[in-house]
Amino acid sequence: MNKTVSRTPGRTWRIVFLIALLAFLYLPILILAVYSFTTSTQIGAIRGFSLQNYVTLFTMPDLRNMILGTIVLAFGSALIATVLGTLGAIGSFYSKSRFSGAMNAINQIPVVNADVVTGFSLCILLVVVLHISKDTYFPLVAGHVTLCAPFVYLSVMPRIKQMDPSIYEAALDLGATPFRALTKIVIPQIVPGILSGFALAITLSLDDYFIATYTKPATFDTISTYVVNATKGAQTTIKTALWALSTVIFLIVVLVVLGMNIRAMRAEKAVKREHI
Repeated sequence: MNKTVSRTPGRTWRIVFLIALLAFLYLPILILAVYSFTTSTQIGAIRGFSLQNYVTLFTMPDLRNMILGTIVLAFGSALIATVLGTLGAIGSFYSKSRFSGAMNAINQIPVVNADVVTGFSLCILLVVVLHISKDTYFPLVAGHVTLCAPFVYLSVMPRIKQMDPSIYEAALDLGATPFRALTKIVIPQIVPGILSGFALAITLSLDDYFIATYTKPATFDTISTYVVNATKGAQTTIKTALWALSTVIFLIVVLVVLGMNIRAMRAEKAVKREHI
């Protein structure tokens, strides 16, 4: 009886801490979402209900072009980063231990390094040293690929380590070419890691500010750079439309996470049924 009583306060404090943590993370986003459906021009006083912020978001040419450009950049750079990160992880796994250890160590540097350092360094290398014009978008894409590829590598490597390495060798012994063994044996087994890395790369590209600031053309803005510039002196209608943009992004992320979890639960149930 005493043990049960002594555990109750600890459990209560854990629940309170969890609720406080969730409120700290999500309450500001929920407040912003509420204000996006009002006619308020600043946080503090809720006025009448309105969808004007969402109408402005999807009808104003500058906002629409900015969102479309950011999405194209995110998916394009994430695709390149996924290919490079996956091939790097596969090559590192099947290399000698000394080379593999060096690859793992080198891959950690961009992950730990600050984004502002990466962006400034790429700007100096590509624009100043190699004289590549920022108007070509090459520095911007290269910067986002440099940012995302190491995280794809980290997402794919655990899946490769869970795979039996002798399967690839067995395929070669049975007459398969290295490329066919790679595409038919290795890649199908690491698809979940590749998809996770691709999704993470998209998120990192959408969220990036510092690398885009140093490498983007003067006439191009991502969501991050546009939001920062808008808070410094844009029109009120643009600022309130960005509340709607934040809400839309949050809802999309929630739906994607829920979909991934539901799919994972169904796959787990299907595996259990097969074992039964």
